[in-house]
Amino acid sequence: RGRQNIPDGYLIDLNGRVPRLYVVENELAAHDPLRHIAVQILQFSLSYESELNRVREILFESLQTQPYLMEQCQHYAQTNGFRNSDHLLNALVFDSEFAALVIVDEMSDDLENVLAEKFRFGVEVLELARYENNSGDHIYLFEPFLSEVDVDLVQSTSSGREKVDITEVDTVVVPAREDGFRETFLGQDQWYAIRMNSILAPQIAYIAVYRVAPISAITHIAPVRSIEPWKDTGKYVVNLAAPADELQKPIVLVKKGRVKALQNLRYTTKERLDSAKTLDDVW
Repeated sequence: RGRQNIPDGYLIDLNGRVPRLYVVENELAAHDPLRHIAVQILQFSLSYESELNRVREILFESLQTQPYLMEQCQHYAQTNGFRNSDHLLNALVFDSEFAALVIVDEMSDDLENVLAEKFRFGVEVLELARYENNSGDHIYLFEPFLSEVDVDLVQSTSSGREKVDITEVDTVVVPAREDGFRETFLGQDQWYAIRMNSILAPQIAYIAVYRVAPISAITHIAPVRSIEPWKDTGKYVVNLAAPADELQKPIVLVKKGRVKALQNLRYTTKERLDSAKTLDDVW
């Protein structure tokens, strides 16, 4: 293999019941988003598919040199239905779709558009900015990996706060004003243009609408036919598989409740929505 086909690293994500493997690429915003960054990721995806055994060897050899990480993998395997760490690695490499994590110092609009439009596999981006003071000390500013999703996975129950597995997320809830709701969601059987996590997009099966004040409630839900890039915006359009159904009882915003009125897309599960009476029951 050429050096250009070797990624900067691999990330094993064991946060959910289904493990995930990401190919990691460190980049600079100054690099051309199409000719350099997109080409690099494409090369990684092609070489990955053709050298799965080598990828597994790299992961195994790396874990062998880091006993603490190997112990974490073994514990995860034992508690999530895998025979051992070898079985876990096989699932990570041979049974998972290719996914990439790009770490960049600045997320430009051009890069966001390219990553949303050019790939059918998931590409997650972590923006990491470095600052230096006069003494040469450094501090780094970034949002934790998948932080925009994690905040939606914690749910209040009678026994306390519980976290839903990320692999169970199958629904997005979008805020809508009345004109857009009627013209686009009901009239065109679609919703755009929304920002969505590209890794989660393939598992989204439903879209629900939170209608802003004065209604202030989730009132409709629909099955998803497809999720596609929306023009050259770096955002997505959700196409409905069938006209939206109106909920028998709206899921209402609680005045002075824990959950505030929706301003942006949020993630959840249809099971949560089916049993919820208020937004506090959902998140």
